[in-house]
Amino acid sequence: MNVTLSTLPSQAEMTKAVYSKDSTYDGIFYVAVKSTSIFCKPSCSARKPLEKNIEFYGAAKEALFAGYRPCKRCKPLEQNGSQPEWVDKLFALVDSTGNRKIHDYDIRELGIEPARARRYFLKNYGLTFHAYCRSRRLGESLAQIREGEKIDDVVFTNGYESHSGFRDAFTKLFGAPPGKSKDKDCIVTSLIDTPLGHIILAATSEGLCMSEFTDRRMLEYQVKTLRKYFKAAIVPGSNKHIEQAKLEFKAYFEGKLERFKVPLAYPGTEFQQKVWNELQKIPYGTTISYEELADRTGHHGACRAVGTANGMNRLGIIIPCHRVVNKGGKLGGYGGGLWRKQWLLELERGQKNL
Repeated sequence: MNVTLSTLPSQAEMTKAVYSKDSTYDGIFYVAVKSTSIFCKPSCSARKPLEKNIEFYGAAKEALFAGYRPCKRCKPLEQNGSQPEWVDKLFALVDSTGNRKIHDYDIRELGIEPARARRYFLKNYGLTFHAYCRSRRLGESLAQIREGEKIDDVVFTNGYESHSGFRDAFTKLFGAPPGKSKDKDCIVTSLIDTPLGHIILAATSEGLCMSEFTDRRMLEYQVKTLRKYFKAAIVPGSNKHIEQAKLEFKAYFEGKLERFKVPLAYPGTEFQQKVWNELQKIPYGTTISYEELADRTGHHGACRAVGTANGMNRLGIIIPCHRVVNKGGKLGGYGGGLWRKQWLLELERGQKNL
């Protein structure tokens, strides 16, 4: 058997999940069958192979790169837009406890093993559950400091037992001590479920600066780009721009919204911004070619360059790069996957049953 990520459950645990068709492990790992060259979700209802013929992967793309085909029954490349129920319980716990520090015994009271929470958050969000909670509390503390609250009050309302512990954690994350951070900004991030899978939203106080599918290969690079442009820490949380974006995405996927109105912040090169501005002028339900997009930006023939700028767009769907196709009508490329591009275009053409 092959296990590709150290953040995966143990081999024995994954094997047990596969043979019991445990859907709570969907999204945590994928199982590939060597005898058929097919990979599945753990919960797949197909007949289970011999144990010697299976191997595990931490992501669908890893199984694809290894030469496996997606199962036609459980469709592992299609996201159902939902996360496991026990993960919803963890987020509800975070919301209900305010800024109080959450301990392992709080997690166990929900019937969840802390190790499982750690693995899931590390794999899907890039940090452990406790690190997520800690970053969220620090993000809230920065917002409170910017609003003029006393540091003494901020320390203890955010679950810290001492000024020194709070100061060290705060300084490490934001690059400056609390007393010198009143004018600092941060990038807050939040995750939303959609019919096409999870999307991560990011925003500064200026506006929304990212909306990306969480399984996009360039996500890590885009996050680094945000840090470079805004020179700010990235922490879990929300602000008015993220809350507005959540409502607008919901309406969009219900077929009730054609143009997003949430304020945007999308720094880039002069050429990139020309392309991104032109993308926003493409009407809902229509498409243009890469050649036409190049002409609209004043760079006739620069199809490859505008295609590259499309790929660097950090505000997927909102800045509608999915509305650009090849001259012959074929889809072309799309960072979120061509199946998503096709789905979005069908939605906008009224061809989806919602």
